[in-house]
Amino acid sequence: MRLRRTSVLAVALGTVTALVGLGGLASGGATAVPTARPALPEVFIHPDVLQTHFAYSQPPTTADCESAYQVACYEPTQIRQAYNLGPLYARGVTGAGTTIVIVDSFGSPTIQNDLSVFDSTFGLPAPPSFSIIQPAGPVPPYDPTNGTMVGWAGETTLDVEYAHTIAPGANILLVETPVAETEGVTGFPQIVQAERYVIDHHLGDVISQSFGATEQTFTNLAALQPLRAAYIDAAAHDVTVLAGSGDSGAANVGLDGQTYYLFPTTSWPASDPLVTGVGGTQLHLDANGNRTSPDTVWNDTYNAPTNEFIFGNAGPNPMASGGGLSEFFLRPYYQDGMQSQVGNSRGVPDISMSAACDGAVDVYQSFGGVPAGWYPTCGTSEATPLFSGIVALADQVAGHPLGLINPALYQMSALRLPGIVDVTQGNNTVSFTQGGQLDTAQGYSAREGYSTVAGVGTVNAALFVPELAAIAGG
Repeated sequence: MRLRRTSVLAVALGTVTALVGLGGLASGGATAVPTARPALPEVFIHPDVLQTHFAYSQPPTTADCESAYQVACYEPTQIRQAYNLGPLYARGVTGAGTTIVIVDSFGSPTIQNDLSVFDSTFGLPAPPSFSIIQPAGPVPPYDPTNGTMVGWAGETTLDVEYAHTIAPGANILLVETPVAETEGVTGFPQIVQAERYVIDHHLGDVISQSFGATEQTFTNLAALQPLRAAYIDAAAHDVTVLAGSGDSGAANVGLDGQTYYLFPTTSWPASDPLVTGVGGTQLHLDANGNRTSPDTVWNDTYNAPTNEFIFGNAGPNPMASGGGLSEFFLRPYYQDGMQSQVGNSRGVPDISMSAACDGAVDVYQSFGGVPAGWYPTCGTSEATPLFSGIVALADQVAGHPLGLINPALYQMSALRLPGIVDVTQGNNTVSFTQGGQLDTAQGYSAREGYSTVAGVGTVNAALFVPELAAIAGG
């Protein structure tokens, strides 16, 4: 979903040589590496974040938002309670000794101050270290009149603050990329370059990516294949890579950045078999973070108060967890047990965390272009850094990075381990007005076990973290 405070970023993909193809990952056979470098199309890469268009002087409580807007807002303490993190913290499992890598275009000029305000407000410790690097080249000076920069600054703030919420003892490495014209090539190649630098220099254990591009905006897999180099490199170096599954439910935008497909689509890199796709749920919590009912699939599309809260109109606007079947990638071996759900295709997502706008989290930001203050924020851009924190906790327990965790997730699901919690209610069907008429993109429904809208489910962290460490790290 495009952030309405900013424009979608159009990027022309450059060229990066792929190391290998899918190889043994695809049950239906390997995908060949193109022998000639293909002409790469223009695609749209956009942050998977939604945010209110107004600021609060203090972080709004659940009661504040429910009273004023008929939606819920959550603070870090509620999120921690919801995922049962207390028993881990009591044992010293905070992500100590690990590094979470957050990759965002442009970054935010005020992120270190904003994290400090966030931490002091909620009584969180500062991360052991918080570093910012620009390995793909210097980022242009921040321009508060540039909607794209403002949007990515909001994305960066959410990523950093909520990865730190889950894993307060983990180091944070913010990797900023310059999305600026370089011989007509922008965007994804710089991200690939930056991520490979991090991987090859052993700078992090888990990479959080809260952005994506609709698969159909690539002409074919051969056009996308060169950009997979970072994920191939990560798998070879035991670095876990995460990506949000998107915020438009079954729909995603085409090349013009605003027209939705009328049939189910997925976004890359969440659809990549070497990446863990993170979908979105809706938490139902009281003021202390205790569940009042089980988690459901995030879908605020038809919720009029939420549409007013985020967009200022009654909707419907597509606001739901991305998920479905890949256009390009065959079913990877670790999804063989899910063939009844995915057929011969890669199913997305793999797992889900909080993302609903009716249940948005409080974020503090002070960069130029919008008033400084607290903004309720939502989307799979929330779910992905939350899960990066979970992975960092598991890395600490295992004593080393876990690398590609997808095989372990599906093994845990097959074993019905209690750390994975089923999400059995909801769907990602969305509707929207387009071309003067109301259209609907039919999505997928949740079910017991795996579904192509919630993955294997969500987590009870106190149980999930040691289970993941034992299975993925054994």
